Amino acid sequence: MEITFVEAFDLPGAWFTLLGKVLDEGREYSVDQGSFTGKKRKELQFVAMTVVKPGQRPLVPQMPPGVGIPPPTTMEYVEEYYHSYFVGSERQPHEEYTYGSYVHAQLLPLLEKYREGPNTNQGCITIGDVSSIQLEHPPCLRLIDTRVQDGKLDFVVYYRSWDLWGGFPVNMSATQLLKEELAVALGVEDGQILALSKGLHLWEHSWEWARCRLWRDEGGEQ
Repeated sequence: MEITFVEAFDLPGAWFTLLGKVLDEGREYSVDQGSFTGKKRKELQFVAMTVVKPGQRPLVPQMPPGVGIPPPTTMEYVEEYYHSYFVGSERQPHEEYTYGSYVHAQLLPLLEKYREGPNTNQGCITIGDVSSIQLEHPPCLRLIDTRVQDGKLDFVVYYRSWDLWGGFPVNMSATQLLKEELAVALGVEDGQILALSKGLHLWEHSWEWARCRLWRDEGGEQ
């Protein structure tokens, strides 16, 4: 399995760099099972990424003048997503799960562990359970692992599948908001995010958007 390593300063920079990586190096194939069955996507085999200053604002990508496409998300949407889906405990009737339905109940125990002593490897939040594999659309985010070291809180997150265009900016911004809140609660500084995925991809309908953002024509030239 080919591993793609990326180090970025902030979240928009990570997104921009990965757009080029997926377009240039991604494996193109049609999906047999899952979202958009039968549709094509380009996907990196495995991504290991470090974001050094994920708290740098803005958290979401901004489109420069003349690019001709809207940004993949807004901070207003991220805030709503964060409270209602990422950490909130309530689910809507049509939702099989939310990330918050798993995350919410683990936050207080996580804080209590670190307050007992920061030198521990047990501060790991899991998303999903033994029945998740039977869902039509199992959770993409599966792990938020944490570490307090040298007075900073770092996150390690794992996505089994990850839509780079629309999912990544929202997910990573929400992850950063959670990290900031936990850092304040623990009285430590905000640290890095390390992100891993064996399925970071762009769907075919977003290839042209990605090329526009990278100022490329259809042949890949800038």
